[in-house]
Amino acid sequence: MDNPTAILLISCPDQPGLVAKFANFIYDNGGNIIHADQHTDFAAGLFLTRLEWQLDGFKLSREEIVPTFAKIAAPLQANWQLNFSDAVPRIAIWVSKQNHCLLDLIWRQQSQEFLAQIPLIISNHPDLKYVADQFGADFHHIPIKKETKSTQETKQLELLKQYKIDLVVLAKYMQILSQDFVAKFPKIINIHHSFLPAFVGAKPYHQAYIRGVKIIGATAHYVTSDLDAGPIIEQDVVRVSHRDKVSDLIRKGKDLERIVLARAVRLHLQNRVLVYGNRTVVFD
Repeated sequence: MDNPTAILLISCPDQPGLVAKFANFIYDNGGNIIHADQHTDFAAGLFLTRLEWQLDGFKLSREEIVPTFAKIAAPLQANWQLNFSDAVPRIAIWVSKQNHCLLDLIWRQQSQEFLAQIPLIISNHPDLKYVADQFGADFHHIPIKKETKSTQETKQLELLKQYKIDLVVLAKYMQILSQDFVAKFPKIINIHHSFLPAFVGAKPYHQAYIRGVKIIGATAHYVTSDLDAGPIIEQDVVRVSHRDKVSDLIRKGKDLERIVLARAVRLHLQNRVLVYGNRTVVFD
């Protein structure tokens, strides 16, 4: 990347002067802000912001930014994270048997729609190994049964460490991760084939058909210990009618799943998602 930038995502108790404090930190060190966005959640009493500035001409080295900004953030009780636009995150994609989201993500990565590597694909079925072989990713088949779940999740965690994975994307991985797994590796995005919180769990299109809904949706969210209840990153909907069968809902839903998951992954990789509590602010 020719012109790398630094990105700060900050949330802290709301108070006067926060914009000036954060902007002055960048200005005083010779930085040029190219993007600034902010939001105040008055109900929660929180100020949330995303600041992006050019590293060219910035007086602090990358290593010096963290300890220097920490002195400003600590008195403000701020939660914050620093990222750089030229970092190349490493993604592990987890799948079962459906290939539409997996292929879409790999195609977008190959066409450089987002900056990342996909060195690892994990599945509880062997069916999609051909995709990994085609695109040069390592494929690991790890079957999941109730009696072996803990042992198999240990193997999965070891692989994430081995491959230095930054983000797991559940691209139609039809398994529930344990609370212990999520606690040890919390950076996980899931695509759910419903407009959450409607129709959680299995077969939401069948549930939607039975209810006779006129709109179906898809939701990408961060995974938590609560099933399909993590902070939502992205959603979209499409209209359906009484003429649509379950198979039509599934077909239309797959198109949505691809788009919604791709948007969520891109937003995450661009450091545009700020999580607080069980909510998100998306600085798009």
